[in-house]
Amino acid sequence: MTENRPFRCLLPLLVAGAFMMPAPLMAQDQPPPAPKPAAKPKPKPKPPVAQDAPAAAANPAAQATLLGQFGDWGAYAAKPNGRQVCFALAKPTSSEDSPANRRTAANAVYMFISTRPSEKVRDEVSILVTGYEFKPSADAGLAIGGTNFTMYTQKDGAWVKNPGDEGRMIESMRKSPELVIKATTSKGTHTTDRFSLKGIAQALDRVAQECSQ
Repeated sequence: MTENRPFRCLLPLLVAGAFMMPAPLMAQDQPPPAPKPAAKPKPKPKPPVAQDAPAAAANPAAQATLLGQFGDWGAYAAKPNGRQVCFALAKPTSSEDSPANRRTAANAVYMFISTRPSEKVRDEVSILVTGYEFKPSADAGLAIGGTNFTMYTQKDGAWVKNPGDEGRMIESMRKSPELVIKATTSKGTHTTDRFSLKGIAQALDRVAQECSQ
């Protein structure tokens, strides 16, 4: 896991651009709002408390190119600040809240698997949420089949807590049909987001082809 604050600031804008692609190319029917910028933090962060409120729409400053849609995952490429970035991207196929219905359509959730050749970063897993933030100092849990992984959170982002787990996580994703992420928002809402893994292997292969190191 490599810290890259400039890329984390630009990634939400790339997502906004990616989801401005024509509807037939996207796995989801309803276009999400543009995520707000977020810098990648250091481990064990202590972010400020935020509100579960809809995110404001924003015009993207950069747009990613869709390399291909593979099942529920898209493969994208972009060059923020002239540096090549490739990533696989998906949204949840279902979401649940406890108490119920605390999040709205404005509270989009994205999962990224990013490769940045200039930083020698390959298959970095992260989560970005919009319109709300995670509970300070509370980890999120990611489950693939019977294997559980821990993700640390800060503000509107989550990353694999143990960098050594990322390789096992990616391998599990390639072989499994679904993953589940459970977290807690800054207002105490318990969230469950399920991601289909249909097409992820092909999307990751396309990302690797485009952003070979």
